[in-house]
Amino acid sequence: MGQSGEVDSLRSPKYKRIILKLSGEALSGNDSYGINPETLSTIAAQVIEVAQLGVEVAIVVGGGNIWRGVAGSAKGMDRATADFMGMLATVINALALQDALESKDYPTRVMSAIEMREVAEPYIRRRAIRHLEKGRVVIFAAGTGNPYFSTDTAAALRSAEIEAEVILMAKKVDGIYDSDPVVNPEAKKFTALDYIDVINMGLGVMDSTAASLCMDNNIPIIVFDLNQQGNILKAVIGEKIGTYVGR
Repeated sequence: MGQSGEVDSLRSPKYKRIILKLSGEALSGNDSYGINPETLSTIAAQVIEVAQLGVEVAIVVGGGNIWRGVAGSAKGMDRATADFMGMLATVINALALQDALESKDYPTRVMSAIEMREVAEPYIRRRAIRHLEKGRVVIFAAGTGNPYFSTDTAAALRSAEIEAEVILMAKKVDGIYDSDPVVNPEAKKFTALDYIDVINMGLGVMDSTAASLCMDNNIPIIVFDLNQQGNILKAVIGEKIGTYVGR
């Protein structure tokens, strides 16, 4: 009995309500494009592990595994059109993630910033909070619903709106470095940074709009490696992993 209580205390969450920011590329796993079913299932299992601790989990998902608006714009496409295409890609990813969670019998809602009632609920702040309070995982799709804003900015905006305590930013690297660790083996990893450092140093972990929004609303960010099994849980219970951005 005492041993069980000890285990529970070790797994006691530090945060009650979180936003998990998943890049579209995270869903592609080792593939260069699209959605990898095994990766999707692994992510879903990690999300459920956290949600079962009583943590209210909202997810903002990107669409870069299918389409990147900036890339389309760079090749001559109208920027707004390219960005709306990117938003639709995030809806595809959100539905895939919903299916992966519900195949494991966990209740989920997809809420889209662009109205498409046949496949997702429209984003309404109070309704999103109510879903979270009822223990459902809420997946925010279509970014902010506006062109020229990234899904990082959507994560920061939704965090402020639903009063999330932290943004967990899942990446393919284990934190923030002063240069690309894949290219530069001498790259230095930061364990902690202030918001203003992320903005001034142009570290590329998130755009300046998103970082400024987090700074203005005092929302901490933890950047960590999604490929390391159990890292979402570690971040939620307060283990020191990745890079902490805050005050």
